[in-house]
Amino acid sequence: MPDRRDFIRTAVAVAAVPSAVALPVAPASAAPARGAGTFRWFGTAGWRIDVGGRTLLVDPYLSRFDTGLFTGAFNPATKLTVKADVIAARVGKPETVLVTHTHWDHFNDVPHIATTTGARVVGTLTAYHLALAGGVPSGKLCPVKGGEVLDFGDYTVEVVASLHSRNAAYSMAFPGVRVSQPPPAQTIADLPEGDTLSFQVRIAGGPSVFFMGGSDFVERNLTGLDPDVAMVALPSSTATDDYVPRLMEALGRPKVVVPVHWDNFETDLRNPPTIAPADATRLDALIAEVRKASPRSQVVRPEYDTPYTF
Repeated sequence: MPDRRDFIRTAVAVAAVPSAVALPVAPASAAPARGAGTFRWFGTAGWRIDVGGRTLLVDPYLSRFDTGLFTGAFNPATKLTVKADVIAARVGKPETVLVTHTHWDHFNDVPHIATTTGARVVGTLTAYHLALAGGVPSGKLCPVKGGEVLDFGDYTVEVVASLHSRNAAYSMAFPGVRVSQPPPAQTIADLPEGDTLSFQVRIAGGPSVFFMGGSDFVERNLTGLDPDVAMVALPSSTATDDYVPRLMEALGRPKVVVPVHWDNFETDLRNPPTIAPADATRLDALIAEVRKASPRSQVVRPEYDTPYTF
């Protein structure tokens, strides 16, 4: 059985290493300063962002069911599962959901969230068609390609055409796109990669924050973004050349780097997050490379459901 990350990954890591320093955490009941925004990690590449009483989500995968990916018994026919109670306890009333790509650990819960909260879904054409199949009205879907800058008032979202991570065989799980509406997805194999995006969220009067859903990128597309904070995905292999140095250079060496997609996303959302031994090793290597390539960047280890301000 190949390494589980050979099947799918975009990740980043955060292990308890001396170079990973958590930012001060605001009390959950405290209102953030104007323009600050509050960020809560959902695990994998998922986030909840609250800005001025408004909520947006990035890759909100909360149901977290077993596919065998972390045990060496990966089953592509695993049935999709939505845990409505887990989702309802965390997402609030989002108005926008940003989807980097449509693998199950990024997209599985999106149709349920959109249909129960009325949130708008921003993603690729594949995300558009899969969401339609999941019952989301077309009027709540915003297909994008990269290059768009969307103004939501308290924040803007810049869409960046990007790439999914590559496994050790220079491939990925479930490649492919959906150019028309398919039948409703039933298994994880029904949710292909569907092209990959990144997003930069700029909060009015606050920070600019870059979100990755996969551990690869188009270097030229990042030039000039210069985010204050970068949510960086842990690489699943060494297939992408010079990943961290090129990424830090292209992003202008962000003040804060937050590793994501390093946790075992088939375990409960319980702190401290579970991390597989191989991923802990990758995390150590990632942290070391960030420190070398961007020594002034602060590396922050997130925990689930914890409010952070940057």
